[in-house]
Amino acid sequence: MSLEISREFVDAILAQSRAEYPEECCGVILGPIGSGKPVRMKPMINSAHSPTFYEFDPKDLLALYREVDEMDEEIVVIYHSHTDTEAHPSRTDIAYAGEPGAHYVLVSTREEIAPQTEFRSFRIVNGVVTEEIVVIAG
Repeated sequence: MSLEISREFVDAILAQSRAEYPEECCGVILGPIGSGKPVRMKPMINSAHSPTFYEFDPKDLLALYREVDEMDEEIVVIYHSHTDTEAHPSRTDIAYAGEPGAHYVLVSTREEIAPQTEFRSFRIVNGVVTEEIVVIAG
């Protein structure tokens, strides 16, 4: 399994993670239903405003699902940052992973690796985490 993602999206996620530091950033990348291709990025607000947890605002999430339905899209990527830990799903991330078809992208902006970042992708299905290869195009 792998995620093919554009350099533009990778750079945008990393920029958002740095801009929103020390809070975790979050968002989604959408694509046409059944394509598995990430084509439209939608940064979201971390309504938890936390350095250790992210949460989509329920109103924003409802609006997102309506928008996805209207445009015949699906959530291809769900991303967020970890500010002080490695880019690997936490127990909380695993517990809240509700989109079995999505790629869960995590980036880490922890200080000991600055100015570098980690950019990793996982599938999370029924509590089972599988890391996948990330292919950056462009």
